Amino acid sequence: MGNRYRSIVRSAVIVLVIGLLLQGCSGGKPRNNDHDLSDLPEQAGQVQGGNAGMPDASGQQDMPDDADGRIPGNSDEDGLNGGAGEEGGSGVDDADGNGGPEPIDLEAVKPNEAGRIMVVMFHRFVEENEIEKYKKSDREWMMTFDAFRKLLDTLYTSGYRLISLNDYLNGHIDVPAGRVPMVFTFDDGTAGQFSFIEENGQLKVNPNSAVAIMEEFSMQHPDFGLEGTFYVNLGNETFGKTGTLQQRLQYLIDKGFEIGNHTYSHINLKTEGKTAEIIQKEIGGNQKKMYELIPGYVLSTFALPFGQPSKELTDYVIKGEHEGVAYENRAIMEVGWDPYQSPFSVKFDPLATHRVRSPGIEPVECDLEWWLKNMKRSNEFVSDGDPDTVTVPEAYADLVDQEKLGGRKLVIY
Repeated sequence: MGNRYRSIVRSAVIVLVIGLLLQGCSGGKPRNNDHDLSDLPEQAGQVQGGNAGMPDASGQQDMPDDADGRIPGNSDEDGLNGGAGEEGGSGVDDADGNGGPEPIDLEAVKPNEAGRIMVVMFHRFVEENEIEKYKKSDREWMMTFDAFRKLLDTLYTSGYRLISLNDYLNGHIDVPAGRVPMVFTFDDGTAGQFSFIEENGQLKVNPNSAVAIMEEFSMQHPDFGLEGTFYVNLGNETFGKTGTLQQRLQYLIDKGFEIGNHTYSHINLKTEGKTAEIIQKEIGGNQKKMYELIPGYVLSTFALPFGQPSKELTDYVIKGEHEGVAYENRAIMEVGWDPYQSPFSVKFDPLATHRVRSPGIEPVECDLEWWLKNMKRSNEFVSDGDPDTVTVPEAYADLVDQEKLGGRKLVIY
């Protein structure tokens, strides 16, 4: 009788815990449901909770996070989730002793390498005491340095890790199991993003700049990553006035940051790019100037100024020539509103890469803070910890383009 009683009590406790977990996953209703996640698979009977329009495509409840936002059982302190589960781990064979990634418990980590990736778009950074100088509409595109510091900490403790844009485009996503890759992009080459100051005749990175803040954070958290792509207009003032433009660009390149094309003078391609000659002069002219400053450096990706394309002359935005200098953009960044496709997705088109707006002093719907509150982890790209395998839940298998795997092994669980 005692054993039967204990069994009944144990079952009741399990039911109660599951009920509390389901209740906890149902909060955070988004402000509207028209965001483009329609390509994500949906299974019958899944729990929608408060995130209507953003289905948990795995058909399972969201992975609960610890109070600090870290993924349980996969914090930096305790390493990867130990041991392979009954499903046979990640499909990685370490029997040859080549030092590859350890097998993971798929049901604990829930990798989904067909999920979405946030490509974040930053513009201006300002001091707190400068805010009042700007109009409300301008503040949507700005954040303070203190807010940026807090954002980096939030992203880190929430399991995000930075990768370069080129690694994203190449499908080389090398972050630990359970972590979520993120890409940083910076438009316009403003001094708040990066600039030098001079001290005792020496050039130093301005501590009041996004790059300095990222470098400091990277020293404290080396596993977060120090990555970003800066989209510049080399005909305008770029990264302040201290030092030469060549010195400023070279510093970023030496640190591993990437430089992208944003036209020579930041023209609106839709209203000002009326001819193929104008477009090629702006894009090719920017590449020509880059060659003069940093010989051999190719601007291989492009960010649309004002987010405005030139619909009739798109071919010249992608590829063209100016004064004997050829250019070809392998990816085009749009002004963002939603997380973009996995590089292994059948819908991945780098020439129309969506971005997510960074949080502004004046918040807007669908900025990064909005997505951090409303995006389900099960809909994001969650790494399996092995850049040579692509692991997805069965519900996502049809979203994977086999031709985009590039020799990587596909693991479906």
